[in-house]
Amino acid sequence: MMIRWRLRMAAAERGVWTATQLRRLLAEEAGYPLSVPSVSALLTGEPSQVRLSTLQALCTALRCTPDDLFEVTVTPADPTRDPAGGIETPAPARGRSASPRPARPRPGARVPVRA
Repeated sequence: MMIRWRLRMAAAERGVWTATQLRRLLAEEAGYPLSVPSVSALLTGEPSQVRLSTLQALCTALRCTPDDLFEVTVTPADPTRDPAGGIETPAPARGRSASPRPARPRPGARVPVRA
């Protein structure tokens, strides 16, 4: 799965071209003040995380839905990947390995005596 951040396109479709315009719109329409660097980072980059309150304010200010801000591309499953989430399990190490510890006897169990 691939997720692309489309804020710049969503803003441009609504006539918002600069971080200053978006910042003013967020404050006026959504009552959500953000610093100039924060708005600029959202507009020009692809954030690794977005707070839900910020997402809600963007949707309110731009009169859009989260679907307008994200482009999700679903790729077919790769049969060579692990079905448990795509995490490949490492191959067992070669060479000597430590022998397993012997099991401890239960309390009260008879323990054989070696001669």
